[in-house]
Amino acid sequence: MTPGTRRPPGLVVVAAVGTVIAGCAAPPPDSGSTPGESPEDLTGFYEQELTWDSCGGGFECAWFEVPLDYDNPGEETVEIAVRRLPASGDDPVGSLVVNPGGPGGSGVDYVGQSLSTMSPELLTEFDVVGFDPRGVGYSEPLECLDTAGVDAYLGAGIVPEEDGSLTEASRTELDERNAEFIAGCEAELGEDLRHLGTANVARDMDILRELLGDERLSYLGKSYGTYLGTHYAARFPENVRAAVLDGAVDPTLSSLEMGTQQAEGFQTALEAFVADCVDQRDCVLGAESDGTPEGAMAELEEFVAGTAEEPLENGLGDGREVNATWTELGLLSALYNEASWPVVRDALTAAYDGDGTELLRLADNLYGRSHDGPYENMTSVLVSVNCIDRPGTEDVDTIQDAANRAAEESPIFGPSLAWGAHVCTDWPGTEPVEQDFSAVGAAPLLVVGTTRDPATPHVWAERLAGELESGVLLTYDGDGHTAYRMGDPCVDAAVDEYLIEGRPPADGTVCPGD
Repeated sequence: MTPGTRRPPGLVVVAAVGTVIAGCAAPPPDSGSTPGESPEDLTGFYEQELTWDSCGGGFECAWFEVPLDYDNPGEETVEIAVRRLPASGDDPVGSLVVNPGGPGGSGVDYVGQSLSTMSPELLTEFDVVGFDPRGVGYSEPLECLDTAGVDAYLGAGIVPEEDGSLTEASRTELDERNAEFIAGCEAELGEDLRHLGTANVARDMDILRELLGDERLSYLGKSYGTYLGTHYAARFPENVRAAVLDGAVDPTLSSLEMGTQQAEGFQTALEAFVADCVDQRDCVLGAESDGTPEGAMAELEEFVAGTAEEPLENGLGDGREVNATWTELGLLSALYNEASWPVVRDALTAAYDGDGTELLRLADNLYGRSHDGPYENMTSVLVSVNCIDRPGTEDVDTIQDAANRAAEESPIFGPSLAWGAHVCTDWPGTEPVEQDFSAVGAAPLLVVGTTRDPATPHVWAERLAGELESGVLLTYDGDGHTAYRMGDPCVDAAVDEYLIEGRPPADGTVCPGD
């Protein structure tokens, strides 16, 4: 079976292959080594040969294997799906490996969108290659819960008391849903669950680099893909040719810090949406207040809070109540892209009339739920990898304090995003690990940040560029999540020149947008 038809849900682990087919020499997994060397215990993995089959539309698909546990590479293996769109030019630069984010986003599917997500120049100069990280999509997907279980987990009510603490019912439901999620993931993989983390995915990507025939990696990562790219550069600095880290994630944050800082980012984006909305003729916000952005925001906050007590109607016929949590997720999903603002204006108009169907559709789109079920496995991987990468060591009082502070900055999103880290507190088999993300010796690494990015605040791009020894910061002054191929020619030109020619823009360059 080639990537392009979903495999049935199953274990990430496949049978050990024993001796792997021989081929070219490969680089080691240690960052201090040079390209061309091959550690004896991983040689077989680096010497596989990709067998490309046509999978329609000019795309080619293949599989390769990696160790489940890099400390025991002779034991079980994981089968990874990969897809490429060959370069249209006669003399391509090489391969461009891409990751769309997540964790849990499918690189295989993302390559299928190359005509819109890549410039014509990149499609001429590069074979665009995407792979599904271990546990994702076509690479033996992890499924922790069925559709009803994911519905219950995502829709758990986060209802605060006046002092900011959770109501007893909310806390009970949250604890139950977290326990169910963890139990479901353990039932799927047991102790092998811990091998899904980003550090292992980065090592898988280096094997792919060698199998593609590239001496050094050219890479485009968005959102979580920047975290993967940072891991790769830190472990294999000498193996990087060029890496674009667009919608940058700060690799030093804990799960709780990520949630609370994301709340600030989503609040900034929500304020931009509301300010624009009150100037539009089809905006329902402000009708019950003074019509100012501040008044409309206060009105929206009160409306969302009210859906905790009186859920909106759901016309999808699946039995879910459109409570405050689903209402928040619908709003949040539309903030990723400024082009979605007209859609959320329509959804809010319906919601003010008591119909939450369109807000629920927006939330479903965010988490990959088809309207008749089931979900893509993004949620299972999203939670699992985040908790493996950033263990939750915070106690309940610490989370509560953070949630109260987040609520002051972002009344709608703050409490939920803070309490979302609670599932990591009891995640099995993880502990904090100190890591150096400076990537000493790497080629210039282009970090791209958007000033009003809701999911990855611009300050994260600033921090990452400072953390990386060779980090170069490119800022897009605009709205939406990530910047490349989002409509700004300044950003697109800078990224293309860097990837094709190896020349980054000057550090601190600002693309002014509109």
